[in-house]
Amino acid sequence: MTQIQRWTLTVVCAATAMLMLDIAVVNTALSAIAADLDTGLSGLQWIVDAYTLPLAATVLTAGVLADRFGRRRLFGVGLTVFTVTSLACAAAPSITALNVARAAQGLGAALMFAVSLAVLSNAFPQMQERMKALAAYGATMGGAFAVGPLVGGALTSALDWRWIFLINLPLGVLCLWIVRRYVAESKDPRAPRVDLPGLVTLTGGLFLLVYALLRSKGIVVYAGAGALLVAFVAVEARVAHPMLPLGLFRNPSFTGAQVGAFGISASLFAMWFYMTLYLQFVLGLSAIEAGLVYVPGTLLNFFVAGSMASVGQRVSPRVLVAGGLALIGTGLALLTLLEADSSWWLFLPGLLVAMVGTGMLNPSVSQVALSSLPPEQSGLAAGANDMFRQAGIAVGVAALGALVTGGESYVDGFHAALWVGAAVAFAAAVATALLIRAPRMMLSPAPAAA
Repeated sequence: MTQIQRWTLTVVCAATAMLMLDIAVVNTALSAIAADLDTGLSGLQWIVDAYTLPLAATVLTAGVLADRFGRRRLFGVGLTVFTVTSLACAAAPSITALNVARAAQGLGAALMFAVSLAVLSNAFPQMQERMKALAAYGATMGGAFAVGPLVGGALTSALDWRWIFLINLPLGVLCLWIVRRYVAESKDPRAPRVDLPGLVTLTGGLFLLVYALLRSKGIVVYAGAGALLVAFVAVEARVAHPMLPLGLFRNPSFTGAQVGAFGISASLFAMWFYMTLYLQFVLGLSAIEAGLVYVPGTLLNFFVAGSMASVGQRVSPRVLVAGGLALIGTGLALLTLLEADSSWWLFLPGLLVAMVGTGMLNPSVSQVALSSLPPEQSGLAAGANDMFRQAGIAVGVAALGALVTGGESYVDGFHAALWVGAAVAFAAAVATALLIRAPRMMLSPAPAAA
C-alpha cells in the first residue's frame, strides 16, 4: 500500500466515522438534550431525522456532482460544511435551532458520504487491494455507529451534551489538511448535468413521508408524499440526464445492493434510537452505562468486518449480504425477550448476533454496489447506495416510532417495533439472496478508475 493509499484510506474512514457517529452519538445524550432544551419524544426523533433526511435526499445528487466537478473537491466542501455546522449544533439555544443546524449538517454529510466510496475506488483500482480497503471502511461504518452511544455517553456524562458536536471541530480540520495534501483528484469527463426536477421531487416526497409518520398526519400528507415520489420516478424515466437512471435497476446486483443497504438501515440502525431509549428511560442506565452496553458488539463488529477481506475471496457476496441481514433479523427478534424489569446483560445476545450480521454486510454490500457499475460511475454507485442507507434510517426511525409510545406502554411498543424491524431484515435477506448475482468479490482485477 502506497503512502497516498494509506492517507486516503485514513481520511475516508475518519470522515465516515464522524458522520456515522453523528447519527448514533446523539442517542445516549437524548435525556440531557430533552432536559436542557425542554422537548419530548417527537422533538428527539427529529434530532435523528433532521440529519438523515437531507442526507438521504441529496446524497445521490452529491455523488453525481462529485463525478462532474471532482471527487476530492466535493469531499473537501462536505468536510467544511460538516465542521462549521457542528459548531452551530453545539451552540443551539433551542430544539428548533438544533434541528435546523442538524439539517445543514446532513447536507455536508451527504457530500462526504457520497464521495467516500468513489475516492476509495479511485485510490484502490485493483480488486484485492480495494476489498481490503472496503473491509476497513465497513468496519469503521458499523463500528462508529455501534460505538456512538458510548462516545455520546462519555462526553455527556463527563462534560456536556454539546461536546458531542464540538469534538467534530478538530477532527474536521485535521481531515481537511489530509485531503488537501494527500488525496488525488478524480472525475468522470462524461458526467451528466444535475437533475433538479429529480432532486426536488425526491426531497419533497421523503420529507412529507417522514413528517407524516412522525406527526401522525392524515391521508392528505401521505398522498402528497406518494404523489411526489411517483413524480420522481416519472421524472427519472423521462429526463435526459436522470440523477438515478432507472435502467440501472435492470442490473439485479445493483438492485440487491440497494435493498441490502436499505434493509439494515430501516431495521437495526433505525432501532438503535429506540434501543438506547430503552436502556436509559426503562432500565434507568446513565448515559455512560448505556454506551458501555454496546462495547462488546462494537468489538465483535470490528473483528467480523475486518475478516471480510479474506472471507470475500472464498464466499459469495450474496451469501455474506443475505446472511448478514438474516443475522440482523435474528438479533432484533432476540431483543424482544427484554422486559421492563430485565437486567442489562439480557440485551447482549441480540446485540451480538446483530453485530455479527452488520460486520458481514457492510463491506460486502459496498463492494457489490461499486462493482455493479463501471469505474467512471463510482460516484453514482456510491451515492445511490448511500441514499438508500440514509433513507432507510430516516423512514425507519419515523415508521418504527409510530409503534413506540412514551410512558408505561413503551416496552409493548418497543417489542412491536423490534418485530417489524426483524421482518424488514428477513425480507431484505430473501430479496438480496435472489438478486445479487456476483459469484465472488475478488475473482478478477477491476479496471482503474478515471
